[in-house]
Amino acid sequence: MNKFCCLFITAWVTVVMLLSCKSPNEDLPYLGQTTQADGKTVHHKVGNFSHYNQDSVLVTNKSLADKVIVADFFFTSCPSICPKVIREMMKIQEAFKDEPMVTFLSFTIDPKRDDVARLKLYADNLGIDQSRWYFLTGDKDATFDLANTFFVAAFEDKDAPGGFDHSGKIILVDKEGHVRSFSEGTDPSTTPKLINDIRRLVDLYKANQK
Repeated sequence: MNKFCCLFITAWVTVVMLLSCKSPNEDLPYLGQTTQADGKTVHHKVGNFSHYNQDSVLVTNKSLADKVIVADFFFTSCPSICPKVIREMMKIQEAFKDEPMVTFLSFTIDPKRDDVARLKLYADNLGIDQSRWYFLTGDKDATFDLANTFFVAAFEDKDAPGGFDHSGKIILVDKEGHVRSFSEGTDPSTTPKLINDIRRLVDLYKANQK
């Protein structure tokens, strides 16, 4: 896939994410397509995943059912945008270091090279809290399809730096699997808004528990 095509798809994905539906009872919009089925409103959900983390533990949607998810898609040998995105992820994790409801997921789009051992080394070198930040590896095509449901463009491209063309969005997903907000991981100025949106979502869940 050439760079022009990837840029076009990335722009299209951004437009889709901005077509959101906001309920008067919710503090944050639902991003993506919203439909009606049997008289009920159905919001877009991210796809199911089943990936191994840096400690060889299988991580699935079900195992994270009680968590708010902050996710990105990357690969360890990325020579372009990934280091920038990871730095912003680290800022966000620091902001929620004392909030167990928030879990961080980084899906590799290069599972051939990014096996469990390599992801473990990568995470260790970052020096981050790995108890709530999982670096995940799984089937390549399934991960590409998954990225699409997160509204992240990710493709193999031999002409792109590192052999992959991908966007650097950081995505906020609620406990039900709905996409609620995002930031551009390559633009630090968008990180504070995402941090604020995460806080709003966490506060909403806590208020509903009372």
